[in-house]
Amino acid sequence: MSKLSPRSSFIEKAEIRNMSVECERVNGINLAQGVCDTDVPEVVTAAVDKAVRAGCNSYTRHDGVARLRKALAIKLGRDNALNFDPENQIVVSAGSTGSFYCAAMALLSPGDEVILFEPFYGYHLSTLQAVEAKAVYAKLHAPDWTFDPAELESVITKRTRAIMVCTPSNPCGKVWTKAELEWLAGFAEKHDLVVFTDEIYEYITYDGHKHISPASIPGLGERCITIGGYSKTYAITGWRIGYSACRADWASRIGNLNDLYYVCAPAPLQEAVAAGIETLPPEFYTGLAADYKAKRDKFCAALVKAGMSPYVPQGAYYVLADASGLEGKTGKDKAMILLHKTGVASVPGESFYREGAPECDTILRFCYAKRQKDIDEACRRLTAVRS
Repeated sequence: MSKLSPRSSFIEKAEIRNMSVECERVNGINLAQGVCDTDVPEVVTAAVDKAVRAGCNSYTRHDGVARLRKALAIKLGRDNALNFDPENQIVVSAGSTGSFYCAAMALLSPGDEVILFEPFYGYHLSTLQAVEAKAVYAKLHAPDWTFDPAELESVITKRTRAIMVCTPSNPCGKVWTKAELEWLAGFAEKHDLVVFTDEIYEYITYDGHKHISPASIPGLGERCITIGGYSKTYAITGWRIGYSACRADWASRIGNLNDLYYVCAPAPLQEAVAAGIETLPPEFYTGLAADYKAKRDKFCAALVKAGMSPYVPQGAYYVLADASGLEGKTGKDKAMILLHKTGVASVPGESFYREGAPECDTILRFCYAKRQKDIDEACRRLTAVRS
C-alpha cells in the first residue's frame, strides 16, 4: 500500500467545517462558517448569464481576464490609494485563500518563519504549514485587540521572513490604524520582512473605523502582497474570485504558480465580478457596512442577554464572545453543547489560538453574515436558553 505524504498529515478538516457539518446534521442555524447567506447584487448575477451566453467559458489568461484586472487596478487606486499595473502586477486566483497559497509558495522557503497575530484565521496557519513554513505568534490583546511592539521584537529570529496582517480581521474584527501600520513599516524595514495582507473584509467597517491598505503606507508598498477578493462584498463565497497585487517580479512568480495549481479562476464569474466593480455605486458599499452594523448590534445585544459578553468588532462580520460561563470544559465542548441546546452553531476558540492558550476554552466565534430572519431566530434561541 502507498503511504500518505508526511507533508499532508498536519492538514486536518478545519473546525469551522466540522461545526458546519454538525449544524447541518441537527438542522440548526449556521453561525459558524462565513458563508454569506445574503443576496448577490443583481448586476453581478445578470453578468454571469450574459458572460456564459456570450461564450466566456474557456480558459482565461493565467492571471485573469483583462477586464477584471483593469477593474481591480482602477478600484485599488480609487479605494486603496494603490497604483498597480493590470498587465503585470495583479493576479486573479481561486479566492483570496488561493491567492495567499500562491503568494506563500512564491515567497517562502521551508523553515521560514512568519509572524501571525493571535487570534488568527485558521486557513492562514494551515497555508503556512502546507508550504512548510513555521508560524510564530504575537498576541492581540482584548478588548481593543492591540499588540505589544516589544512582543513582536521578541519573536524575531534569523529565520523570520514575513508577517501576516489581516485587516479588518477574521476572527476578532480589528481594523488596523494608520499609526499601527506606520509602526509596522519601520518594523518590516528593520527586519527585512515581506508583508502578506488579507483585506477581504475591506468594505465592512463600523463606528468611524476606516480600512487602510498597508501597502499605501510609505515604506510598505514594495514589501506588501495585497490580497483581496469579492467573496464577502458580493456574497459570492462559492465563486472563488480573489486576487493579489504586488511588485511585478513577485507577481510573475505568483502568476506562474496560480497557473500550475488552478489554471485560472472561473471565466464567466471573473466577468461578473468585473461588472460589479465597474457598475455598483459607492452607496452599495456604505449600505453593506450599515446593514452589517445593524446585524452586529442586534446580535451582540442578544449575546449579552445570553450571558456571553461580546468583544464588539470594529469590522468584518464575526464576533468573538466570552463563553466561560457555558457548560463544557473546552471550547469545542461549549460549542457542541450550545448547538445541541439551541440549534445555533459557533466556532470554538481552539480554531483561532495555538494549543494550550487559555482562550481556547473560553471563546466562541459567531458569524452574522446571514439573512435577517435567521439572525432574529438565532437571537431568540440564544436568549431563550438564558431566560
